[in-house]
Amino acid sequence: MKTISKLCGLYGFLIFLLASCGTTAHIEKDDKADFSRYKTFAWIDKDGEGESDKNKKNDLTEQRIRGAVNAELEKSGWREVKNRPDVLLSYDVLVEGATKEKNTPVYSRPFSRVIYNPYTRRYTTIYYPSQFVGYERDERAVKEGTITISMIDTKTDKTVWQGWTTDEVNSRNLTSKEIQYAVRSIFRKFDVAKN
Repeated sequence: MKTISKLCGLYGFLIFLLASCGTTAHIEKDDKADFSRYKTFAWIDKDGEGESDKNKKNDLTEQRIRGAVNAELEKSGWREVKNRPDVLLSYDVLVEGATKEKNTPVYSRPFSRVIYNPYTRRYTTIYYPSQFVGYERDERAVKEGTITISMIDTKTDKTVWQGWTTDEVNSRNLTSKEIQYAVRSIFRKFDVAKN
């Protein structure tokens, strides 16, 4: 019985540890908005050209973001509609260069010294411990990707909720895994905010 409770405790700690290592999501919401009356949503067409858009460079990224957001909202009981939605959704992706700074503390090496004491006529070893010297600074160029998701009330035409997260990415295009991870971290805060 004790081993089962120890295993459960260990699994709980590991889940907490993995959840705390995620990216930080931020949200802003309209305090006057009543999220209990929102049940349907639709996406805003970015450039207004719709199906006739010939320059769809990020079509795959758009599909992945919309699919991830749709899945998260459907978990909360929302559904996508074509006519008369309660809220309109839009997203924005920004990938920009940044510098990541790492400061590592530097300590001196410990050493010992042998001295002769003429009063006691003995040799004595004195130990000098390591001491803090300063920081070693390391800077490297990285790319940071930010995904922002906004909800607009169709009746008032005002933004009622906005969530965003920023994380280090490997290239200018976000991978499917990075998109899923970012959207999940944003919508973890959505469940708290709508109550």
